[in-house]
Amino acid sequence: MFQGSMVAMVTPMAQDGGVDTAALGRVIEYHIEQGSDAIVAVGTTGESATLDEAEHCEVIRQVVDVVAGRIPVIAGTGANSTREAIDLTRCAKQAGADACLLVTPYYNKPTQEGLYQHFKAVAEAVDIPQILYNVPGRTACDMLPETTARLAKIGNIIGIKDATGDLSRLESLIEQCGDNFKLYSGDDATGCEFLLRGGHGVISVTANVAPKLMHEMVAQALAGDREAAEAADAKLGGLHSALFVESNPIPVKWAVAKLGLCDTGIRLPLTWLSPSAEAEVTAAMQQAGVL
Repeated sequence: MFQGSMVAMVTPMAQDGGVDTAALGRVIEYHIEQGSDAIVAVGTTGESATLDEAEHCEVIRQVVDVVAGRIPVIAGTGANSTREAIDLTRCAKQAGADACLLVTPYYNKPTQEGLYQHFKAVAEAVDIPQILYNVPGRTACDMLPETTARLAKIGNIIGIKDATGDLSRLESLIEQCGDNFKLYSGDDATGCEFLLRGGHGVISVTANVAPKLMHEMVAQALAGDREAAEAADAKLGGLHSALFVESNPIPVKWAVAKLGLCDTGIRLPLTWLSPSAEAEVTAAMQQAGVL
């Protein structure tokens, strides 16, 4: 059910930082029209860190309502508090999300046993498919393949989004986690190769800006067509880089606004894209054929 090009969707905001419901609807329709295979709502790219719990749950509900079953909705419900992660995951289930994505607890640096107990507690508390998310470059916490393999034995923990960019990590996960455990790339720059080596999908920042081309690249890679997938990925390469010229989601929100899909709102402590970075993002959008 969860494979292909899954967009880690921005949360559109007005200039005052309030969630822009109308723009949220436009962005969702854009992704469905352009071929995104699933929407990840209120993940890191969706500014989950600065939405309070009520807003977080409400955005999930709105996304589920607008999507109306046309493609899967995966709700970001991770937190560095196990209790909060359970509460958010319950909200997502009540809202009708198809699955949840849970980032490793950030800042408090749990041990590997702490990570196991954290994710086990959420999985046992809420009966919904759950995808782990390992992004040590942002969380200062790296969940090792051995810990992931332990968690893969829990029935409703169905996969992991790996954003290390380390393809040798993929090999370890394939070897240790079994055939039924799904592996998703969270690193756009290595996503194509991740799929060609046995991954099942990407949870992508780039897909916010070039969803059609991302969908095509992922489909080609999943079909084993290396030549076609690499050709498509070459067009996307500028975006894979430029969308991280400043901290995500600063560049991608600027790019989505440039496409006319949302206003120029972002929440502090993030700020709008620096004028000096605009040319690089624009050039990458042109290379991908979206401008």
